[in-house]
Amino acid sequence: MSLARNSKAVERAATQSEISKSDLLVVLLEGIHPSAVDALRHGGYTRIVTHAKSLAGIELRAALTEATFLGIRSRTQLTGEVLQHANRLAAIGCFCIGTNQVDLGAAMRLGIPVFNAPFSNTRSVAELVLAQIIMLMRGIPEKNAVLHRGGWVKSAAHSYEVRGKTLGIVGYGHIGTQIGVLAEQLGMRVVFRDIEAKLPLGNAFEMAGLDELLKVSDVVSLHVPETAETANMIGTAQLAAMKPGSHLINASRGSVVDIDALAAALESRHLHGAAIDVFPVEPQGNDSAFVSPLTRFDNVILTPHIGGSTSEAQVNIGKEVAAKLIRYDNNGSTTSAVNFPEVALPKHAGRSRLLHIHKNVPGVLAHVNEKLSAAGINIAAQYLSTNADVGYVVIDIDHAASQPSLAELCRVPATIRCRILY
Repeated sequence: MSLARNSKAVERAATQSEISKSDLLVVLLEGIHPSAVDALRHGGYTRIVTHAKSLAGIELRAALTEATFLGIRSRTQLTGEVLQHANRLAAIGCFCIGTNQVDLGAAMRLGIPVFNAPFSNTRSVAELVLAQIIMLMRGIPEKNAVLHRGGWVKSAAHSYEVRGKTLGIVGYGHIGTQIGVLAEQLGMRVVFRDIEAKLPLGNAFEMAGLDELLKVSDVVSLHVPETAETANMIGTAQLAAMKPGSHLINASRGSVVDIDALAAALESRHLHGAAIDVFPVEPQGNDSAFVSPLTRFDNVILTPHIGGSTSEAQVNIGKEVAAKLIRYDNNGSTTSAVNFPEVALPKHAGRSRLLHIHKNVPGVLAHVNEKLSAAGINIAAQYLSTNADVGYVVIDIDHAASQPSLAELCRVPATIRCRILY
């Protein structure tokens, strides 16, 4: 692979000498599962550096100086400033569902696609939520806490079967739909609310609004992304709208629930319990202290952001994200990139493939084709995808013309990055 990048996001680029996979540096942070390392080694990458924890500041910048691919989980913060200094970085893999730890816009403008694993831990999260529903409805957390203190509360008060009860799912995506299917197998009635029109699975019923869902649900489970619209979407008003004696589960993002408002609803016994896996502020490591107003409640299940933390999920995530990085490096496909024009590409056996990432301004594609035409280069195939800010054009040509062609493409105005795949 040869690569040229405009590291300052202006119209200039310099061609590097040809680089083999064995020369590329892959940096994996935060104890990413060995399945990712195995997949990368099988794909031909031998320079793989792993770190058990996240990095920040000078340490992070130093780790990224030579990195071509970076793998992170949820704690490493990739700001625009950090990415500006990662001059060789070609792609980022988030070995998790969320990508809010990355400045996606800055990465896009630097020509760096970001990949994640939106589906690999779906079953793990769904199983945890299902278990929490049963435990909360039976009042097990509070009874368990009393026994640990030497007490004994044998009572059926506020203890219910889940059969016949209503589960309200807010966010009916891959996790929400699977929870709904599993809950129906237990005899629950499932209602849901999503900002997009979704096809109900089983007997699930879509509610007209969030308040309508809150009023009828015995358990409300949240499965929404972290956006400006979802920040504190469950606050004092929404908690007050919930059915008296109901329960709240949040296994989505910590910013979605107003924790102080939830503590007040639990204190007044308006809610009979909650299960929270994500928090507005989380410790940066296992040696850090956890502080929350929810720790004083016996009827609350607190888990340390482990909804998707099962052996099976981590194995699958490692394989999924590593495969996306390898495919991007091998043939330029950006399918499922969260911040980049998506292009699904066939193999390019017998030809070289030019990848040109540019600002999405008028005339760039014409410029690209003019350069190649003037050089007498025949285009065997061409693919283009754009978004509001970035354009991505992929061109298959004969091997002999590949290196001069890269130099020509890098001179096109508005170029961000050029690559050759041999």
